[in-house]
Order: sequence, then structure tokens, then C-alpha cells
Amino acid sequence: MFENFKRLSFRHKNNKAWYYFRNHVRRYLPSVIFQKRLEHKLASIKDFDADYIQKRVDYYNRLEEVHELSDKAESISNLLHHPKLSVYHFDTYEYMRYFKQNLKALFVFGDVIHVPEEPSIVKSRPINGDIANSVVLKLEKLRHFLFLNDKKSFQSKKNMMVGRNKAKQPHRIKFLEMYFNHPMCNIGQVNRDVNPQFIGSRMTITEHLDYKFILCLEGWDVASNLKWVMSSNSLAVMTKPIYETWFMEGTLIPNYHYVLIKDDYSDLEERLNYYIEHTEEALKIIENAHDYQKQFKNKKQEDLISLLVLKKYFEKTKQENNEE
Repeated sequence: MFENFKRLSFRHKNNKAWYYFRNHVRRYLPSVIFQKRLEHKLASIKDFDADYIQKRVDYYNRLEEVHELSDKAESISNLLHHPKLSVYHFDTYEYMRYFKQNLKALFVFGDVIHVPEEPSIVKSRPINGDIANSVVLKLEKLRHFLFLNDKKSFQSKKNMMVGRNKAKQPHRIKFLEMYFNHPMCNIGQVNRDVNPQFIGSRMTITEHLDYKFILCLEGWDVASNLKWVMSSNSLAVMTKPIYETWFMEGTLIPNYHYVLIKDDYSDLEERLNYYIEHTEEALKIIENAHDYQKQFKNKKQEDLISLLVLKKYFEKTKQENNEE
């Protein structure tokens, strides 16, 4: 029973009620209001570092050649008429509403680990390979983009690593098999449908912050807790990421932004002990992580980048001159 109350804790969580209220209201506002504001929004680039803005736009949208979309593409106007509206639809429409509603796009929502055959809007994509058709937007941000103000110093925390997540993937199960009973680890799965021997009691984010190290293992795509861990005074412990989102996980530097462990997890204890003994190096990683995540906290800048990513998408799919 107590664990269920923990799930209802609002501390260190984005406000779901406000998110859904705001987005349902947004459905009924005429898009023409926002279309008239697009040029003004784009002109705000003068208030920022234009080179930095363009670098991020080109990181998310790597389309170089012009591609005409197939008949599978759907109009923006249909986005909020889906029978099962989700955060993906809402987060996409937040920026799509600034463009003419007869413009078309392809959407591949969910934990995407493949590259679509045509240029498509996605939340996640592989880091390596030819990934131009995966155009990343800041999607599912209610869950993924959470930042903390951690009051506890690294030095005051337990010399252990904590981790709670769903474990259905072979690599996460392997990690539990190796370290579930390890004296330096407080880890466990929160799902109860498989591997009952690895079930751990639920923990709030506040309880995670008692530990010097927090496990950030990728799941079906990215590790969803990485953003808030990197804003804390604990160290993110992870293998080198394979997938990325708007957080640009592919640009993270091992042992600079996070503690790198081998893909087979064999050096975990060695890495934890190293940073327990080398506090100054640990504090530097935490400082670097804080500096990295700051770039995602300027709402006006994030909005501008999102709009420019979409503008480039429509240009590269030969739609920039469409008229209603």
C-alpha cells in the first residue's frame, strides 16, 4: 500500500494535470493565430547565439537532400483528431500549429530504435549510421524532461549506487543478475510480471538522491531518468548510449558528463570505488553535467529550435511554399 502512495508523490515531477489541461485548451484555439506569429518567433534568433541555434537544428534535422513525401504522409490538421490522443500528439502540435495546416508530415511515435524509410518526426533514434530520416522533436517531455534542485552534496551521500526501473529487456535483466545482491548496489525492478526474484521496493526521486551513484541503463530506447540524474548532485552511471532524443545523448562525453561502465558491466565496482576515492573528479563530472543540461532550460530558445527544425523539415520535403 505504501509503495502505491509513493507513485502518487508530486515532488520532483512535472504537473500532469496542468499539462493535459493546457493541451486540451490548445486544441480549440484557431491555428491561424499562431501562424501569424511564426515570423516573429523565427526573428527572435537575433536574441540568441545564431551559430549555436543552427548547430542544434542541424543535429536534430540532418536532411540535406530534398525528399517528396509519399501518400502515407498526413496533414497537420489531422494531428489532434487521432482516436487515442497521447503526449506525442500534444507535444508535436505545440509547434506544428505555427505552420499552415495543410502541410504534411510522417510521424513515428513511441520508443523508436529504427530509422524510417521516409523523413519522419520521431522522439528517439539510433546515434550511429545514416539517421537523416529520423527528425527529432522534443516529445514525451512530460516524462523525460525533468530537472531537479538537489540540496544534498555529493560528499554527504551514501557510497552506493541505486537503481529502479522496469526490467523486461535482456540487458537490464543481465545487470540485475550480476548486481542485485551486491553490497554497493541498491537496485531492483518495479514491474512484477517477470523475474520476481529481482523486485525492489519503489523509491521516490528524493530517496534516489541519498546515493552518490544512480543507474541510467537504456531501456527500449534511452534511459528516461538520465535528464534528472544529470541535474542532481549524484553521478549518472551508464554504458555508452546507443540511442538519443532531444537531449542529444550522442554528444555526451564518457567520464566527463557521466560515469562510463563497460557494455558487459564487469567494471562497475571498480568505477564506483574510483569516484568514491577521487571526490574532486566526481564533483567535476557533476559540474559538467549541470552545465550540459542548462541548455535545455531556456523555453524561448527551445521553442525557436523546435520551430526551425520543423521549418527545415517542410523545406526539405518541398512544402515550404504550400498555400491553404
